[in-house]
Amino acid sequence: MLELPPLNTNTIWSILNEEIEDDTVNQLVWHYLGYRYNQSTQQWESDRVTEKWCEEYPSPPDFIAYRPPTMKLTRSIPRENKQLLKEALGFKGYKIGEFSPRQARRATMANWLLNYMKTHDIVIG
Repeated sequence: MLELPPLNTNTIWSILNEEIEDDTVNQLVWHYLGYRYNQSTQQWESDRVTEKWCEEYPSPPDFIAYRPPTMKLTRSIPRENKQLLKEALGFKGYKIGEFSPRQARRATMANWLLNYMKTHDIVIG
């Protein structure tokens, strides 16, 4: 398990700008979903993960490699927070034809983390 960067807008921008490795981005989302890695057993624990997530993903999913868990992340963001990247950060998005599914999934993860920040009163800005 890596040392995770702090949850702030600099980290969100680093995700969008691909300055943070995919593994680290996955681990950030896993952490805030409630997954914890137990060093002594060398296994992921999910006792802090909501039942909705745990039923489908007892182990943390790879959001970058697989679309279904990323879609579940998208659906878990309340409608009023779906545009946080644009509204809170001024993110213009990627140019059509110049972005990959990987970048779209990273943007979804970044937006989910912004939603987490907003709903847990972590300062955005």
